[in-house]
Amino acid sequence: MSVVVCGEAMLLMLAEPGIPLERATAFRRSVAGAESNVAAGLTRLGHPVRWLGRVGADPAGKSVLAMLRADGIDTRHAVVDPHAPTGLLLRDSHPSRAIDVQYYRAGSAASRLTPDELTSEMVDGARLVHVTGITPMLSDSAHLATLRLLDLARDAGATISFDPNVRLKLGPPDRWRERVAPLMARADVVFAGDDELELLQVDPGGLPGLAVVKHRDKSAGCAGLRQEAFSVPVTDPVGAGDAFAAGFLSGMLRGMPYETCLREGAAVAALVVQCANDTDGLPDRAGLDRALAAFTEAGESVHR
Repeated sequence: MSVVVCGEAMLLMLAEPGIPLERATAFRRSVAGAESNVAAGLTRLGHPVRWLGRVGADPAGKSVLAMLRADGIDTRHAVVDPHAPTGLLLRDSHPSRAIDVQYYRAGSAASRLTPDELTSEMVDGARLVHVTGITPMLSDSAHLATLRLLDLARDAGATISFDPNVRLKLGPPDRWRERVAPLMARADVVFAGDDELELLQVDPGGLPGLAVVKHRDKSAGCAGLRQEAFSVPVTDPVGAGDAFAAGFLSGMLRGMPYETCLREGAAVAALVVQCANDTDGLPDRAGLDRALAAFTEAGESVHR
């Protein structure tokens, strides 16, 4: 197993593009979740991925697991909870106005994640373990489970990747600073936006691991390198950060230099924002290679 991710995968009901949520009558079913987005991106790029998490014993949970398995993601350790529901996310989709996102995840099966559910077997042989700040913000027990997972990853010798993925609907800034900021210092690779670093009051230069910073102008950089965003028509910006992480981590897993990792991350993100949901645009290896050839034929876009 190359990669292990852990987090909440919810059922996403996405309104027809361009229609405000309160006016929408047609919805498309999909999966939503920062960690499952990264899992899908890495699986399509050829990396074996295991998803750890919990869903309810309900139609939404069955649907989520079926869609994860359809992407080739290993869900054998998923917990199906007969006493709590699968989280639900409703949102609309528009390229140039604020997107309305409604979460129904309080008391969800995922929020009942506990440390004793995570075992060394689940990360045995993993080269990379990826988590986000969303999971520890779901509940006290999910926070403890995240700490347990990081311990297991370190014991297994896996690289730890962390994205704070700040969602203020899960808690105020001071709670994010208290619970999530310390986790960034335990990671080997951290993905974070300028706004997230400011909110969490974290200096990326002070992190012990590699800091990959996503800037407000949509560029990203690390280790003195900077990658501009590829110019594409945007259909829906949601999921771009997870797509970037998947592309970057794929490069790392293949031993590529950071400039290649940045370029591939930017290319995967550019493909995802051209589609309405979080995962439709995630490419396979051949698709990414074709996109990179088209995006870079005018020249190199990493500036030293």
